[in-house]
Amino acid sequence: MSPLNKEQLEQIRVERKQQIKQAALKVFAQEGFAGTKTSMIASNAGISEGLIYKYFRSKDELYSEIIEELIEHANNNFREINNLPGTPFEQIKVLTEGMLDRNNKYAFMLILKAQRDKDIPGKSRQMLKQHFDNALIDQLIPIFVKGQELGEFVKGDPQKILSWYLYIINSLIMQDVWEEQYAMPTVEMLMRFLSK
Repeated sequence: MSPLNKEQLEQIRVERKQQIKQAALKVFAQEGFAGTKTSMIASNAGISEGLIYKYFRSKDELYSEIIEELIEHANNNFREINNLPGTPFEQIKVLTEGMLDRNNKYAFMLILKAQRDKDIPGKSRQMLKQHFDNALIDQLIPIFVKGQELGEFVKGDPQKILSWYLYIINSLIMQDVWEEQYAMPTVEMLMRFLSK
């Protein structure tokens, strides 16, 4: 068997780092920063604990890198909200579907926990404060107002209505009710809260 070339080694390194981050995302989301040990992440990733330190200097660095990537991804999605096809109702419905998608569960759960967690690394706390204080609501208000003007959404203060709506969505994400047959309402049912 011939030795691996530089590109193959780099590809393995990238894949292994991603594997660690995916496992860490799930464990951090479920256990919080303080409740997570690197041994738990290693077990979830199916690797030795020492291998984590080959890619990350510390648990803090791993956590901060995950938070930074989630913020970057969220900011890109927030900027695209206005470019979604369809009416304001359809745009917010697509956003809601994305937030409740099983594949996004741990990302949203981690961000929600991190926003309330006092024990997270300072760098992560600073990034969250800078990028998430009312960011989603601020992006949704013009869409919601347009939907109100079109008669798609209930009348009332857009900031309050969207805050209540997102509180419901966030509560569902945090409840970890995804596996129970009747626990998770449909997106259509949730959208009735906003509908006229």
